[in-house]
Amino acid sequence: MARKWWTLIAVCTGVFMLLLDITIVNVALPDIQRAFSGSLSDLQWVIDAYALTLAAFLLTAGSTADRLGRRRMFAIGIVVFTLGSALCGGATGIVFLSLARALQGVGGAIMFAISLALLAQAFKPSERGIAFGAFGALTGVAVAVGPVLGGVITSGLSWRWIFFVNIPIGLVALIVTLLRVDESRSPVVHQIDWWGCVLFSVALAALVFGLIRSQADGWTSTTVLGSLIASAVLLGVFVLVESRLSSPMFDLGLLRIPTFNGGLVAAWGVSASIFAILTYIVLYLQNILGYSALQTGLRFLPLSGAIFVVAAIAGRLSSVVPVRWLIAPGFVLVGVGLLLMRGVEPGQSWTHLLPGLIVSGAGAGLINPPLASTAVGVVAPERAGMASGINSTLRQVGIATGVAALGSILTSRIHASVIDQLAAGPLAGSAGHLASDISSGRVPAAIATTPPQLRPDVIQASETAFANALNDILLVTAIVALVAAVLSFVLIRSRDFVGGDDRPPEELAGRSNDARVAAADGRA
Repeated sequence: MARKWWTLIAVCTGVFMLLLDITIVNVALPDIQRAFSGSLSDLQWVIDAYALTLAAFLLTAGSTADRLGRRRMFAIGIVVFTLGSALCGGATGIVFLSLARALQGVGGAIMFAISLALLAQAFKPSERGIAFGAFGALTGVAVAVGPVLGGVITSGLSWRWIFFVNIPIGLVALIVTLLRVDESRSPVVHQIDWWGCVLFSVALAALVFGLIRSQADGWTSTTVLGSLIASAVLLGVFVLVESRLSSPMFDLGLLRIPTFNGGLVAAWGVSASIFAILTYIVLYLQNILGYSALQTGLRFLPLSGAIFVVAAIAGRLSSVVPVRWLIAPGFVLVGVGLLLMRGVEPGQSWTHLLPGLIVSGAGAGLINPPLASTAVGVVAPERAGMASGINSTLRQVGIATGVAALGSILTSRIHASVIDQLAAGPLAGSAGHLASDISSGRVPAAIATTPPQLRPDVIQASETAFANALNDILLVTAIVALVAAVLSFVLIRSRDFVGGDDRPPEELAGRSNDARVAAADGRA
């Protein structure tokens, strides 16, 4: 078998493993919460610690790999991720688990940042449609199938095994990488931008910390305002530093390319909408409707199936159809699907969510394959590491900020709703305390501290509050998706791609050189 196909196997195996861990943890969150007596904000950190370090190190990893060698760095990423997985499986507390998840994120960042660059190096331009199509399809399926696999493993074994299972997979990916993947690096050697990495990492961490703490401390608290202001200042300093460096990890000049910006919007939008909301749909299915981890995972099969089928089609279409005609309609479908899921009511069957899961899954499947090619299609091959790293960073920023922001809205709405429902009844005196417990995810504790004859009131209040809050954040994510649809359609242009078109070279063979130059300059 040709080495290019081994490269595809190694990249897809490693990336499948790291992307799986973005959502496979979701269905295990209630089990983790019970094991460590955690709150909703603790669970947010289990998700966001991983996404944060993924986002923070992607830019540095891509630039470092261009200098030190992409195969070498990809292998290091596999080792770090596998070690982090082993530590997650053996975690003794929620803080330990979050830190181990952060280590996983570092390894995942290295692999993710380099993946598209390895494929771009291994495959000729005329063959990249197939490679990127397979990669994009796997990307979507890995994120979507996580709840299903997580449910099977959590119910059949333990939540710890959703991490331990990465160890043999990581070993296989490492062996294939070392034996069958060719080394590649940028011909131009640049200094590693450590200042940029530190500034971006701390700025993003401060942003997410402020979002997560906003419900507990209030938006006007010193902690939240200080975190958000610090994040804004650090991001400003980051931009200033990057603009002055000769070899920045983020070449701000790329922002002058509309299609590059459109790709960033799409990368952030798909993560901040459909994939961020999955965390709270899982909590609704398990904590409110009472499904087990396995039962919850199985109910995500329609979403996974829609992503798989449509992504396979989109992978083929991305070679012949301008990518904005795939990405923008994909976001429209995601937005419509999220709107279809609204209208959740207490005691309602999960099947209410089914049409929306299928439609939004089809939309996500339509977005992922062409988005993968957009990431590196607007830059020269030697800059592929940086470009893919930046695009992948925005995906993880979308997850981190989406989960944090949606969680803040959810808990705030639940808290207010519980107080409204209980304030006029026999539980008026303890409404505030009960609201705090319920909005923090400690529904069993709230029920246990309530007199037996009044417990049905608490249960009803919690179910109604969660349903109303879920409807609110479904609307928010739908708006995010629809705005991303408009922006991606406007910003992504065929003429911005290297060669002047995002279609295969053989389709452009009949065009004259003058026409190609005119298209590249925006005159055709």
